[in-house]
Amino acid sequence: MTSLTDLEYRNAFIDRHNGPDPQQQQDMLNQVNAKDLDDLTQQIVPANILLNEPLSMEDAVPEAEALSYLKAVADQNDVFTSYIGMGYHDTHVPNVILRNVLENPGWYTAYTPYQPEIAQGRLQALINYQQMVIDLTGMEIANASLLDEATAAAEAMAMAKRSVRKNKSQSFFVDANAHPQTLDVLRTRAEYYGFNIITGKLSELENHHVFGALIQYPGSNGAVVDPEPYIQELHRKDALAIVATDLMALCLLRSPGEMGADIVLGNSQRFGVPMGFGGPHAAFFAVRETHKRAIPGRIIGVSKDTTGKPALRMALQTREQHIRREKATSNICTAQVLLANMAGFYAVYHGPEGLKRIAERIHRLTGILSEGLEAKGVRVVNSHFFDTLTIDPLHNLELIQERAEKHRVNFRVTSDGRIGLSVNETTTRDDIEELFDILLGDNDLDVSDIDRELEAQNTTFLPENLERTTDYLTHPVFNSHHSETKMLRYLKMLENRDLALNHSMIALGSCTMKLNATAQMIPVTWEKFGRLHPFAPATQTAGYQTLVDELQSMLKSITGFDAISLQPNSGAQGEYAGLLAIRKYQEANGEGQRNICLIPQSAHGTNPASAQMMGLKVVVVKTDDQGNVDQQDLEAKAEQAGDQLCCLMITYPSTHGVYEEGIRHICEVIHQAGGQVYMDGANLNAQVGLTRPADIGADVSHMNLHKTFAIPHGGGGPGMGPIGVGAHLAPFLPNHCVTPIEERNPLMGAVSASAYGSASILTISWMYIRLLGANGLRKATQTALLNANYLVERLKDYYPILYTAPNGRVAHECILDLRPLKAQTGITEVDIAKRLMDYGFHAPTMSFPVAGTFMVEPTESESKDELDRFADAMIAIYHEIQKVGNGTWPAEDNPLVNAPHSQQDLIGDWSHPYSRETAAFPLAWVGDNKFWPAVNRIDDVWGDRNLFCACPTTDSYAEN
Repeated sequence: MTSLTDLEYRNAFIDRHNGPDPQQQQDMLNQVNAKDLDDLTQQIVPANILLNEPLSMEDAVPEAEALSYLKAVADQNDVFTSYIGMGYHDTHVPNVILRNVLENPGWYTAYTPYQPEIAQGRLQALINYQQMVIDLTGMEIANASLLDEATAAAEAMAMAKRSVRKNKSQSFFVDANAHPQTLDVLRTRAEYYGFNIITGKLSELENHHVFGALIQYPGSNGAVVDPEPYIQELHRKDALAIVATDLMALCLLRSPGEMGADIVLGNSQRFGVPMGFGGPHAAFFAVRETHKRAIPGRIIGVSKDTTGKPALRMALQTREQHIRREKATSNICTAQVLLANMAGFYAVYHGPEGLKRIAERIHRLTGILSEGLEAKGVRVVNSHFFDTLTIDPLHNLELIQERAEKHRVNFRVTSDGRIGLSVNETTTRDDIEELFDILLGDNDLDVSDIDRELEAQNTTFLPENLERTTDYLTHPVFNSHHSETKMLRYLKMLENRDLALNHSMIALGSCTMKLNATAQMIPVTWEKFGRLHPFAPATQTAGYQTLVDELQSMLKSITGFDAISLQPNSGAQGEYAGLLAIRKYQEANGEGQRNICLIPQSAHGTNPASAQMMGLKVVVVKTDDQGNVDQQDLEAKAEQAGDQLCCLMITYPSTHGVYEEGIRHICEVIHQAGGQVYMDGANLNAQVGLTRPADIGADVSHMNLHKTFAIPHGGGGPGMGPIGVGAHLAPFLPNHCVTPIEERNPLMGAVSASAYGSASILTISWMYIRLLGANGLRKATQTALLNANYLVERLKDYYPILYTAPNGRVAHECILDLRPLKAQTGITEVDIAKRLMDYGFHAPTMSFPVAGTFMVEPTESESKDELDRFADAMIAIYHEIQKVGNGTWPAEDNPLVNAPHSQQDLIGDWSHPYSRETAAFPLAWVGDNKFWPAVNRIDDVWGDRNLFCACPTTDSYAEN
């Protein structure tokens, strides 16, 4: 009889996470010639790094039990009404967007739109977002979002320096009224750029020679000051003017673009995205047309397909970090796409009139609060404001704080004893009455009476010359979907144009597109995780602290590191934070001269860009014919660097998809030379439960929670890149000026806007690890190895496997070499990628890390059935290529060069030498779940030559 323990384990999550069932697993093991998963593991993972004991963590639990426990953790959070502001505001997430976007795998499991023909819905949503930002900021071009407001400001600072070549200043001015977390991140970033940060009142700007300045509009204390004179002053100095602003305020305020700003940025969170204790939120970033090729991040642009139909794509992809490497101007390799989509949809749903009403209501409630307080003798410091007041309290501050605690209300208290209050979309008349009671005690103020007086006097609290007079959101998309029925259908229409994991496997090498299980996603939208302000008092955030402590403990066990920082909110941010810890450690030891970073050719693409941002000189280490690090070259370059060697950045298993046998020796070489080892965590999914970065020899590693630990890619973001470090680096992990982390060094600055990055999605990774437990994590990794090696067996007779271990094994991914076929037939990797769409698949990673190849990673979540479908499609495409090679199909007219085929292609005359069935239904099973690309092949070159990054007119579609 089966034991209770075994029955409980069988009810745990592991059997639903891993794709192959026991019989499929055995069939696959037979095909790859392995007895069992342990036998296969021993054939793949070098014995000298193989972990022979289970991870130190609790066993797996069923979904219901994990959710019940995490619900109890969430209940430890105490959600007060928040008036803290500082760039974060409570908001109403429209339910139609909550249910159909944030909670919908059709939106959150999609990948970055590198294959735009099957991503037109997401691209349309993003260009809506860009148009919204362009309109409200008054700028000419916007990107598809950055990570948060503070890091966007840091990107703007770096861009400003690159853009003013005649200006030799190394100083950057920051408005004293900027958000403190923004200043914190700017100071951290500026140090290794060699910039001098000057803070002061804007009136002091004229006294300084600077290359740029950040102006907060409205200020963090709520004051609305005219930026235009300061913008003009900067331009006289040949410096760039950067304005950090609030999209909701810009519904009523004159736009920075009208005043001559060069860069405008901020946080779009209050457009229908929960605060979530700090994220994820989409930062917006807009520039003048003259700076369009210098803007960091991704830009969505309009191009056309082969029929001349307008089509969307990511523009200017030649700026991508894996292409430019150390010459990249930024290491940003992701965006906050899912959250940008939500903000854009919020604007679509409300429209310009709806947004203006929301903004006017916020402004009126703030005005009522101001008038009532002043009527009772309370001094409001800022006479002009949008939604934020700073006041000198009449009564004892401690008494007011006691009343606030009793009423469950949070506000800011400044260092000089003033109170800051920010009104938001969720604030009601009753809330204002309550604030009067808290701030004044007994009073006879009536909100309705004050409101009538303000209405009668037509009172506004904005400076007259800064009231907005220009229109915004005039495009039809923002004026057509205001009923829930229309909005629902619009969202569904766009969803249907996107291929995501809810349709088929996405076998992207290095990107680990695995199951994002429903149980893992559920806590994200719980109120007690979602409505918490990132700067709420620690007494109210015990649940988050429990979550953080437990997740850090789990990640320590998995990686072997002594300390974890959850602050970096992307893999690139993790790289930056890890290198920062290394440099700070070396400086503390009197070795600040160490400035050379060795990076193998096989390393992950953002590594050189991150090293360059940290002031490091990149020296490339060769790889051999098998894709391994050339150890002789490594030793020679480490010796040559001498006491200037800072670190090695290495990806393991390598980006070539192989566990290198010599990894321990590689780490020892660096350590003997006095350097540190940074291990890129992009391929951590091949390590979990089998080996650990710290045991291998790494000093620091980042962990892509959006890859290994199941946070979904969201169409190109959110991501998370926490870092683990050895004990010697722990004192140099990031801290935070607003909410200091108790165990962190108070001298360390921040790398992201909030102390725990995108805190609300940490729940996903906590659930993932808790549902799998030690045994489940190991088995998941072993299954990923099995799936990858099974695909090798299925495909190796058709497509050469570029790199393998000496015994023919690969790790969790493999590189298919398409170059021989291209040489024989002229069919390119792009043709194969587009043809896969006709079979219902997203292409693997194309031409990275080797041009002319596919990098395939099936992950553990795909079943043998799905792997076989993918393999069958690739084999069928191989035979199609042979028909081109032997002349059966002409080189200029065949299913590959014409791919993908849309529904429109099948209507009317057909003159191709292959049938309609071959075009659209190349294998019998394709029709069972046919995905139709929304457009035909897109012309990338035309799109870059005719760069247009706003919503196209309706007429442009009608003309085609």
